[in-house]
Amino acid sequence: MKAVIMAAGASTRTHPLTLTRPKPLLPVANRAILDHQLDALRPLVDEVIIIVHYMRDQIEERFGHMYKGIRLRYIEQGEPLGTGHAIHQCQGAIDEPFIAMNGDDLYDPADLARLAELDQGALAISVEDPRMYGVYETDSAGNAIRLVEKPEHPKSNLVNVGVYKFTPDVFEVLRTIEPSERGEIEITSAVQALAEAGPFPVVGMNGYWLPIGYAWHLLDANAYVLEHLMEPALLGDVSPGAEINGKVYIGEGAIIRSGVVIDGPACIGPGATLGPNCWIRPGTTLGRGSHVGHGVEIKNSVIMDGAKVPHLSYIGDSVVGENTNLGAGTITANFRHDGKNIQSAMKGSVIDSGRRKFGAIIGDDVHTGINTAIYPGRKLWPHTLTFPGEAVRKDVTEVKRRPPRD
Repeated sequence: MKAVIMAAGASTRTHPLTLTRPKPLLPVANRAILDHQLDALRPLVDEVIIIVHYMRDQIEERFGHMYKGIRLRYIEQGEPLGTGHAIHQCQGAIDEPFIAMNGDDLYDPADLARLAELDQGALAISVEDPRMYGVYETDSAGNAIRLVEKPEHPKSNLVNVGVYKFTPDVFEVLRTIEPSERGEIEITSAVQALAEAGPFPVVGMNGYWLPIGYAWHLLDANAYVLEHLMEPALLGDVSPGAEINGKVYIGEGAIIRSGVVIDGPACIGPGATLGPNCWIRPGTTLGRGSHVGHGVEIKNSVIMDGAKVPHLSYIGDSVVGENTNLGAGTITANFRHDGKNIQSAMKGSVIDSGRRKFGAIIGDDVHTGINTAIYPGRKLWPHTLTFPGEAVRKDVTEVKRRPPRD
């Protein structure tokens, strides 16, 4: 059997992280989203077609044409005209039933296996408030009656998670679909047409679904994988004066110096160096070759490859991009005085993150000056910088000139 992963979009909602990489390459527990997806599909398929467009070269260079025995094929979507348009690009490449899935969420392999047993159908999950999702209405046999996007008054709490099993008949259906109000060919419109034509089962998920819509959702996915899926191991050089508690993975070549405390679940990448005298708190992943120095506290954060937090800093509930360097005394505030959910600016609007604890999203190759203070929910674009003592009250999107040397 084949599978199709839709990985063509630019994903502006995960800026600034996806200004320098495609979304499927965002790391969760030091492995790309696409790594996790391919592993989940491995027992079910012998070939995966990846629909690409935005920064496709990075995906192809990272994964090549074979992944742990699965053949990989890449199909260019061209101008992205919707999820249905993406699937339609596979016509001629698929002549059997196949799985199709979004390229930016993590799914439980057992649920994918249950879906794979059907001729056609979709996965769905029950949520408390379904109004921001596509909502399935089903009959007594569990077949879809309709799929309604973001209904004001939903008739069920069973929501679409972006995973489907199709037969090649879907290509003819997609050919006849009218564009949506956004001018796109939506896969959900094809699901509606298939449901009207015959039984289209909706399979409730028993396992996890980790959607990554916004950059801060990486924190949720990372914490879940560390707690439930990571296998602990101590492969690096750990000083007798360090303290390792709970479920911790330390990669090969990592150096853990005296006075370091790591409270799991936590993942320390190969070649990382920690300490002396720093505290890594639960839910934290440190990337390959990263560095955390004296007097640093990091809590529930993703620190990407090559990033440096040298000394006397606090990073909480934050994502720090590759090769970023945080000056001494950099502090990410992660809690509002009034205790309300933290807001974040997004394309001229303000988005409720849904999180009471949320620090910063910092892109690749950022440099902060000493004693920089970053307000909750703020974002720093790649290659930007802050000056010593600066308070970051708004997103930093423009590259500043470095001050002249004396």
